[in-house]
Amino acid sequence: MRSITRYLETSLKLTVNRAKSKAAPMSECSFLGFTMRGTKIRWTDKSVANFKHRVTELTGRSWGVSMEHRLHKLGQYVRGWTAYFGISQYYRPVPELDDWIRRRIRMCYWKQWRWVRTKIKHLLALGVRLKTAIQHGVSSKSYWHMARTPALQQALSNAWLKAQGLVSVKEQWCKAQGYTT
Repeated sequence: MRSITRYLETSLKLTVNRAKSKAAPMSECSFLGFTMRGTKIRWTDKSVANFKHRVTELTGRSWGVSMEHRLHKLGQYVRGWTAYFGISQYYRPVPELDDWIRRRIRMCYWKQWRWVRTKIKHLLALGVRLKTAIQHGVSSKSYWHMARTPALQQALSNAWLKAQGLVSVKEQWCKAQGYTT
């Protein structure tokens, strides 16, 4: 590090901020939320953690806004995030993020329906059998747990959520990469 600093300061006449500078392999360095792993550009773990934190805020079940507004704000954030981080060639966590966001939205709908009769009414309107709708409506399990049940996944299917305005991270990432979905 000393020889590099000396070269930069003496030959190139640059000022080196020692607190922010380091000499390390590329896989250990990050810049603007990106890092290099081998020959591929990836987003850092901290960037993904920040993304998850912001999505958690936008899909908080006690945030008292309409689902239309919630999906609009979430869509804006997801589009912006994938526009910036879409150059990353790391696909592996993208489907997991997509599934996680859909589950959080299902949890918000379940919380919004609130009362047993309302839950049963909505499940029936979305095509769930009466017996299954009643079993799920009276369940005392948590919102997060209920968001993963087959009945709720059938009622609030991926196509239905897309029709409501949910933006898919996977589709946005594929669009940024130039793939067709």
